[in-house]
Amino acid sequence: MLSQKTLLLGASRRPGLRRLVTGTPATRRVVDRFVAGEDLHDVLSVVRRLTAEGLAVTLDHLGEGVTDRAEAVRSRDAYLALLDGLAPLRLGRAAEVSVKLSAFGQALPGGGTDLALELVRPVAEAASAIGTTVTLDMEESTTVDSTLSVLAELRRDHPGTGAVLQAALHRTEDDAAALAVPGSRVRLVKGAYDEPPSVAWQSRADVDAAYARCLGVLMRGPGHPMVGSHDPRMVDLAQRLAAEYGRTPDSWEVQMLHGIRTDEQRRLTAEGLCVRTYVPYGADWYGYFMRRLAERPANLRFFLRSLVSTN
Repeated sequence: MLSQKTLLLGASRRPGLRRLVTGTPATRRVVDRFVAGEDLHDVLSVVRRLTAEGLAVTLDHLGEGVTDRAEAVRSRDAYLALLDGLAPLRLGRAAEVSVKLSAFGQALPGGGTDLALELVRPVAEAASAIGTTVTLDMEESTTVDSTLSVLAELRRDHPGTGAVLQAALHRTEDDAAALAVPGSRVRLVKGAYDEPPSVAWQSRADVDAAYARCLGVLMRGPGHPMVGSHDPRMVDLAQRLAAEYGRTPDSWEVQMLHGIRTDEQRRLTAEGLCVRTYVPYGADWYGYFMRRLAERPANLRFFLRSLVSTN
């Protein structure tokens, strides 16, 4: 029997369902919980509010899996416009950007990795110019090697470029060890993609155990761990490991999604932790939205209750 996660992730790739969901007026109210608007003005307003509350942010212009070079160029230009909009705010590393290389042409045949590197490089340069950086989001397991190769190239000139690792993948503990080097910024997440047993842990318990192991590798190392989790147990473990290894508050951080556990984000910030909110924006929100529903039953229940309450 197919799991709820598999069904929802499959739905994210079906154009008919996409039209149905995006065309439902009730959907917009729910999406607004997770997505900071559709244009640059919207997201900059959210940035000002969150940073005024003491939160750091990482900004994601939504879009992925582009099918031609022109779309990939538009992704680059959207990020350049975003960084240009951030410049007057003078937030430095308090406002960084996250990119999906599939939005930069990574999956295009005949040199997609080279194209993605060509187009993301000016984004990294623009980020460095205003005192911030880029983090490369991780997507399906088939793209890990390509993404890590782009990361290695970017780090030659921009050593603060961040990586994302998904604990659900069998390979991730080794990848974490390889990336746990001085200056390396690594966001560890559980993983939001539907992967086969040959490459990924399937049970929640196994994924949690893998996350804890990988977190230990990163916390023991000399890099900058970024704990991407809403799970109180993992955040608590991160705090214990940070204390055990003598980490200062500026040597690691917690990252949570915009619109999820917002009170907890503020509470942790008040305790002196560095908390960074992952803030997506843009018109192409459907794929991101469906993954958020797939990740947590509570998100799906919230969505269904909202649909019922508006009818």
